[in-house]
Amino acid sequence: MQAYLTFNGNAAEALAFYAKALGGKVIFSMSFGESPMGAETPAAYKDKIMHATLEARGHQLMASDIPPGMPFEGHKGFSLSVQGNSVDEGKKLFDGLAAGGEVTMPYGPQFWAAGFGMLKDKFGVPWMVNCEK
Repeated sequence: MQAYLTFNGNAAEALAFYAKALGGKVIFSMSFGESPMGAETPAAYKDKIMHATLEARGHQLMASDIPPGMPFEGHKGFSLSVQGNSVDEGKKLFDGLAAGGEVTMPYGPQFWAAGFGMLKDKFGVPWMVNCEK
């Protein structure tokens, strides 16, 4: 399974942020204006992301902006999880994702993990960062 995130007009900014925080890169991106339905796309949506794929840490994260006329309902009922290979790497991932966001559980040792923390990034997406013992 892969996660697919929908944003309210700032998918390109979010993907650039995730690429930096996770050490990845956007491997595909198409705007609504570049798509086959570009001629019918309202001007305000032409540069918004219709579909994009970020590759990082051996996984892919897909994302888009909401299509024209659809309501944005936020990011609720899930968390994305990323695994650090060491406590220090986990802390670096946590700090990168938390920049400008809200820490909901500081990164630190837990009974099940050498390091674990939870946050909502600056786009409102919830994350868990874990490093096994």
